[in-house]
Amino acid sequence: MEIKVTVKQLGKKHPVLSEQKIEIAYEDSNISLENLLELIVQQQVDAFNAKSFELEDEDYAKISQDSYLNILTDTGKVGFGSIYNLKKADVQKAQENAIQAFEDGMFAVFYNDEQLEDLTQTIDLSLQHPFTFIRLTFLVGSYW
Repeated sequence: MEIKVTVKQLGKKHPVLSEQKIEIAYEDSNISLENLLELIVQQQVDAFNAKSFELEDEDYAKISQDSYLNILTDTGKVGFGSIYNLKKADVQKAQENAIQAFEDGMFAVFYNDEQLEDLTQTIDLSLQHPFTFIRLTFLVGSYW
């Protein structure tokens, strides 16, 4: 089944990832939020593990131009698409981390502008509304 996903961060005008269509291995129209998160993580881990690894000391094909560097710094992370760690991601561990992060309030999930707050909450995928994931950033302070 194909779903639409957008990733945002509070305080940013533009989304971190604009609306993307991703294919999850699920055919029923109703799904729990926990199951949906696990399927999205599984799809993302599979896509990550399918990427090729760069073994060169310097990646000449992906050296950025000055204008491209400005675009990358606007997102808050400068990366050139190369993966230098040869270790594959573990699907089970990534799913556990995603569920724990949701329970800890590290990100919020919205479906058609309605916040999903419970992992057991049922979602009707037949409506085909976009999902929005908002990464929450906590304020850090100290005592004077």
